[in-house]
Amino acid sequence: MTEDAHILKHLYDLGEKQLGRFAEELLSNPRVAEAFSRALTKALETKGRVDRNIQTVLGLLNLPSRADLNRLVTKLEAIQGSLVNLNLKVDRVLSARAPRQRRAGGKSAGTSAESAGD
Repeated sequence: MTEDAHILKHLYDLGEKQLGRFAEELLSNPRVAEAFSRALTKALETKGRVDRNIQTVLGLLNLPSRADLNRLVTKLEAIQGSLVNLNLKVDRVLSARAPRQRRAGGKSAGTSAESAGD
């Protein structure tokens, strides 16, 4: 077994509480905390560069990126909201019109029935 695997197995065997204490002690050391902070900062910078490069490559290949898809989803949600509002307004107009049409339809239906009977 390699030394790295042995250390990982030992850390796994420690359990959650002891591992938490070990991490606290390790990070309480200013040198370790500073090195961890630098490593984390560098990792985030690298991730940002990779994301930008992937977005550029996707653009060159004429493929949508996650940002493009998120913009589309936002626009679709706005359109869906507008359609719901429009549907509600149309329903209100139709429901306000329906009683008038029934009254008018009843008179014209009666006249057409009379003329059909003649």
